[in-house]
Amino acid sequence: KGIGGSKFVGLKHFSHFFKFPEFGQIFRNTAILGAYDVLIVFPIPILLAILMNEVRNAKYKKAVQTAVYVPHFLSWVIIGGIFTTLLSPNTGIINNVRQLLGLDSVYYMASEKHIRGILVIASIWKEMGWSSIVYLAAIAGIDPALYEAAEIDGTTKVKQFFQITLPMVSPTLFVVLIMRLMASVKVYDLIFMMVEETNPAVTSVQSLMYLFYRESFVAGSRGTGSVIVIWTVLLIGLVTVIQFLGQKKWVNYDV
Repeated sequence: KGIGGSKFVGLKHFSHFFKFPEFGQIFRNTAILGAYDVLIVFPIPILLAILMNEVRNAKYKKAVQTAVYVPHFLSWVIIGGIFTTLLSPNTGIINNVRQLLGLDSVYYMASEKHIRGILVIASIWKEMGWSSIVYLAAIAGIDPALYEAAEIDGTTKVKQFFQITLPMVSPTLFVVLIMRLMASVKVYDLIFMMVEETNPAVTSVQSLMYLFYRESFVAGSRGTGSVIVIWTVLLIGLVTVIQFLGQKKWVNYDV
């Protein structure tokens, strides 16, 4: 029918979305996964980049970079398969070790207690290599004379990190942080590939985009799906605005 031939329903779909029984839980899940992304997934590549930057053996450094970067090229289908196999309650390596120790098997993938941690670990393993390469490139652009002067003054490695490295790479950190936050708000493939719809733990991890898939392609409610997309875009915009307003306090462009 198109726009001209369609009946205008006003805010009907918005009202339906906000009255959705799981709206609060889904919004909470999205916020929690975003917090995990910022507090855990985001800092680890920084530490990895710092450690790799201290490695002086070129061959060993390239080998480590390759090893941590390879998972970035794997699809979430493969990542989901690997974790599902490792954590299988019957044939998984983790539960086999538990049985050898006399412990009972745990169905980790169906446990509300463990599933969020598993998703975080999977995200770290897949993405830390790419982010660390970006940080390494930023660190490589820092003038070595700054570190030499700091060593002459007796500044420790820890102080050098906070007084030189962190301020100099803060613009890069800011860009990557925005990208991570955007990815965490619209996360879908990670959850879809690792948590089945019939899994009892899905209620503790389903996000806005997971709800969009369920409403648009499973239930066939295109109107509700459109509202979810609009809400997600507004949420991403709000987070981005807050980020840009807050960057003045910690991002250093005078380098």
